[in-house]
Amino acid sequence: MKLNEFIEKSGFELVTEGDMEGELSEVFCCDLLSFAMTKNPAGSVWVTVMGNVNTVAVAVLTEGGCIVVAEGAEVDENAIGKARMQGVCILKTDKSVFKAALEAHYLIS
Repeated sequence: MKLNEFIEKSGFELVTEGDMEGELSEVFCCDLLSFAMTKNPAGSVWVTVMGNVNTVAVAVLTEGGCIVVAEGAEVDENAIGKARMQGVCILKTDKSVFKAALEAHYLIS
């Protein structure tokens, strides 16, 4: 599924745009950035509660498809600015990490 279609169907709030035609491959859940640096698959929907600039850096490094910040966690302004500069899509939701990831999984599977 392409990112633009995922955004439309998920109902998650768009914070920053990325490669809207990028293909999403799978869902990844993790809040430990050092672990995500080695395990986040390219093209993934990465569900986390970390809304900071380091999360954006890891998404760039791993070529993730988008970041979904769950649990109503805030995305800080530095992260938003860096995501716009780097072309990283950030979405947010009040749903739990589990529910957001499950919904993402059903959408892209």
